[in-house]
Amino acid sequence: MLPWSRKSKKQAGDLVITTPVNGLAVPLERVPDPAFAERMMGEGVAIEPAEGKVYAPFDGVVAQLIKSKHAVILEHESGAQLLIHVGVDTVSLKGEGFTPRVETGDRVKAGQLLMEFDIARIVEAGLPVITPLIVPAGIDAVLEVHAHEGEAAVGIDPVLTIKLA
Repeated sequence: MLPWSRKSKKQAGDLVITTPVNGLAVPLERVPDPAFAERMMGEGVAIEPAEGKVYAPFDGVVAQLIKSKHAVILEHESGAQLLIHVGVDTVSLKGEGFTPRVETGDRVKAGQLLMEFDIARIVEAGLPVITPLIVPAGIDAVLEVHAHEGEAAVGIDPVLTIKLA
Protein backbone atom coordinates (compact mmCIF):
# COMPACT_ATOMS: atom_id res chain seq x y z
CA MET A 1 0.00 0.00 0.00
CA LEU A 2 1.10 3.52 -0.66
CA PRO A 3 1.67 5.82 2.32
CA TRP A 4 -1.27 8.08 1.54
CA SER A 5 -3.71 5.15 1.70
CA ARG A 6 -2.58 4.04 5.17
CA LYS A 7 -4.31 7.01 6.77
CA SER A 8 -7.56 6.23 8.50
CA LYS A 9 -9.54 6.89 5.33
CA LYS A 10 -11.85 3.92 5.67
CA GLN A 11 -14.52 4.22 3.02
CA ALA A 12 -17.28 1.72 3.54
CA GLY A 13 -19.46 1.31 0.48
CA ASP A 14 -18.90 0.45 -3.16
CA LEU A 15 -16.22 1.51 -5.59
CA VAL A 16 -17.59 1.19 -9.13
CA ILE A 17 -14.82 0.81 -11.69
CA THR A 18 -15.59 1.72 -15.28
CA THR A 19 -13.56 0.02 -17.96
CA PRO A 20 -10.06 1.36 -18.58
CA VAL A 21 -10.02 -0.19 -22.07
CA ASN A 22 -12.70 0.02 -24.78
CA GLY A 23 -13.90 -3.42 -25.81
CA LEU A 24 -15.88 -6.39 -24.54
CA ALA A 25 -15.81 -7.42 -20.87
CA VAL A 26 -15.66 -11.21 -20.50
CA PRO A 27 -15.19 -13.64 -17.59
CA LEU A 28 -11.65 -14.30 -16.35
CA GLU A 29 -12.10 -17.94 -17.37
CA ARG A 30 -11.54 -16.84 -20.98
CA VAL A 31 -7.97 -15.73 -20.24
CA PRO A 32 -5.60 -18.45 -21.52
CA ASP A 33 -3.40 -18.28 -18.42
CA PRO A 34 -4.28 -20.21 -15.24
CA ALA A 35 -2.90 -17.49 -12.94
CA PHE A 36 -5.70 -15.22 -14.18
CA ALA A 37 -8.39 -17.74 -15.21
CA GLU A 38 -8.24 -19.57 -11.88
CA ARG A 39 -8.13 -16.31 -9.90
CA MET A 40 -4.77 -17.10 -8.29
CA MET A 41 -3.88 -13.40 -8.28
CA GLY A 42 -7.31 -12.08 -7.33
CA GLU A 43 -10.81 -11.44 -8.62
CA GLY A 44 -11.68 -9.49 -11.73
CA VAL A 45 -12.76 -9.47 -15.33
CA ALA A 46 -11.01 -9.42 -18.72
CA ILE A 47 -11.40 -7.08 -21.68
CA GLU A 48 -11.10 -8.05 -25.32
CA PRO A 49 -9.75 -4.66 -26.43
CA ALA A 50 -11.13 -2.74 -29.39
CA GLU A 51 -8.25 -0.24 -29.34
CA GLY A 52 -4.76 0.02 -27.90
CA LYS A 53 -5.27 2.58 -25.15
CA VAL A 54 -5.57 2.23 -21.37
CA TYR A 55 -7.17 4.98 -19.28
CA ALA A 56 -7.38 5.50 -15.52
CA PRO A 57 -10.76 4.25 -14.30
CA PHE A 58 -10.56 6.31 -11.10
CA ASP A 59 -8.51 9.03 -9.41
CA GLY A 60 -5.51 7.48 -7.69
CA VAL A 61 -1.81 6.79 -7.76
CA VAL A 62 0.27 4.60 -10.05
CA ALA A 63 1.44 2.09 -7.43
CA GLN A 64 3.63 0.39 -10.02
CA LEU A 65 4.35 0.54 -13.72
CA ILE A 66 5.75 -2.90 -14.49
CA LYS A 67 9.30 -2.71 -15.89
CA SER A 68 8.31 -4.35 -19.19
CA LYS A 69 5.56 -1.70 -19.60
CA HIS A 70 2.76 -4.23 -20.26
CA ALA A 71 0.98 -3.73 -16.94
CA VAL A 72 0.19 -1.08 -14.37
CA ILE A 73 -1.17 -1.22 -10.83
CA LEU A 74 -3.35 1.68 -9.69
CA GLU A 75 -4.29 2.41 -6.10
CA HIS A 76 -7.48 4.18 -5.06
CA GLU A 77 -7.51 6.35 -1.92
CA SER A 78 -9.52 3.61 -0.18
CA GLY A 79 -6.53 1.27 -0.50
CA ALA A 80 -8.18 -0.85 -3.20
CA GLN A 81 -5.83 -1.67 -6.08
CA LEU A 82 -6.37 -2.62 -9.71
CA LEU A 83 -3.89 -4.48 -11.92
CA ILE A 84 -4.37 -3.76 -15.62
CA HIS A 85 -2.39 -6.44 -17.47
CA VAL A 86 -2.36 -5.94 -21.26
CA GLY A 87 -2.29 -9.30 -22.99
CA VAL A 88 -1.01 -12.70 -21.87
CA ASP A 89 2.72 -13.47 -21.74
CA THR A 90 3.37 -9.96 -23.07
CA VAL A 91 6.24 -9.60 -20.59
CA SER A 92 8.16 -11.52 -23.28
CA LEU A 93 7.94 -8.47 -25.58
CA LYS A 94 10.23 -6.58 -23.14
CA GLY A 95 8.32 -3.35 -23.61
CA GLU A 96 8.16 -3.48 -27.40
CA GLY A 97 4.77 -2.24 -28.59
CA PHE A 98 3.97 -0.49 -25.28
CA THR A 99 4.15 3.25 -24.66
CA PRO A 100 3.52 4.24 -21.04
CA ARG A 101 2.21 7.75 -20.40
CA VAL A 102 2.71 7.58 -16.62
CA GLU A 103 5.37 6.46 -14.16
CA THR A 104 5.31 4.77 -10.76
CA GLY A 105 4.24 7.31 -8.14
CA ASP A 106 2.26 9.56 -10.50
CA ARG A 107 -1.12 10.80 -9.34
CA VAL A 108 -3.74 10.22 -12.02
CA LYS A 109 -7.28 11.40 -12.68
CA ALA A 110 -10.12 9.26 -13.99
CA GLY A 111 -10.00 9.29 -17.79
CA GLN A 112 -6.28 10.06 -18.01
CA LEU A 113 -4.33 8.09 -20.63
CA LEU A 114 -2.04 5.60 -18.85
CA MET A 115 -0.53 3.73 -21.77
CA GLU A 116 -0.85 2.90 -25.42
CA PHE A 117 -0.21 -0.54 -26.87
CA ASP A 118 0.10 -1.95 -30.37
CA ILE A 119 -2.55 -4.66 -30.77
CA ALA A 120 -1.09 -5.74 -34.13
CA ARG A 121 2.39 -6.16 -32.59
CA ILE A 122 1.02 -8.35 -29.79
CA VAL A 123 -0.95 -10.50 -32.24
CA GLU A 124 2.04 -10.68 -34.60
CA ALA A 125 4.07 -12.11 -31.69
CA GLY A 126 1.43 -14.84 -31.38
CA LEU A 127 0.22 -13.62 -28.01
CA PRO A 128 -3.36 -13.13 -26.79
CA VAL A 129 -4.31 -9.48 -26.43
CA ILE A 130 -7.10 -10.17 -23.89
CA THR A 131 -6.50 -7.82 -20.95
CA PRO A 132 -7.18 -9.00 -17.39
CA LEU A 133 -8.31 -6.43 -14.81
CA ILE A 134 -7.48 -7.86 -11.40
CA VAL A 135 -8.23 -6.67 -7.87
CA PRO A 136 -5.26 -8.28 -6.09
CA ALA A 137 -6.09 -10.73 -3.32
CA GLY A 138 -5.22 -9.87 0.27
CA ILE A 139 -6.03 -6.15 0.35
CA ASP A 140 -7.75 -5.23 3.63
CA ALA A 141 -9.85 -2.48 2.02
CA VAL A 142 -11.61 -4.99 -0.27
CA LEU A 143 -14.47 -7.17 1.00
CA GLU A 144 -15.95 -8.42 -2.30
CA VAL A 145 -15.48 -7.99 -6.04
CA HIS A 146 -18.28 -8.32 -8.58
CA ALA A 147 -17.58 -8.44 -12.32
CA HIS A 148 -19.86 -7.01 -15.03
CA GLU A 149 -19.69 -8.40 -18.56
CA GLY A 150 -20.65 -7.03 -21.97
CA GLU A 151 -19.79 -4.03 -24.12
CA ALA A 152 -17.45 -1.74 -22.25
CA ALA A 153 -16.79 1.90 -23.10
CA VAL A 154 -14.14 3.87 -21.21
CA GLY A 155 -15.58 6.11 -18.52
CA ILE A 156 -19.12 4.84 -19.10
CA ASP A 157 -19.60 1.12 -18.54
CA PRO A 158 -18.83 -0.44 -15.15
CA VAL A 159 -16.76 -3.64 -15.28
CA LEU A 160 -16.12 -4.15 -11.57
CA THR A 161 -17.84 -3.21 -8.34
CA ILE A 162 -15.68 -3.45 -5.24
CA LYS A 163 -17.37 -3.59 -1.83
CA LEU A 164 -15.06 -1.65 0.47
CA ALA A 165 -14.39 -2.41 4.14
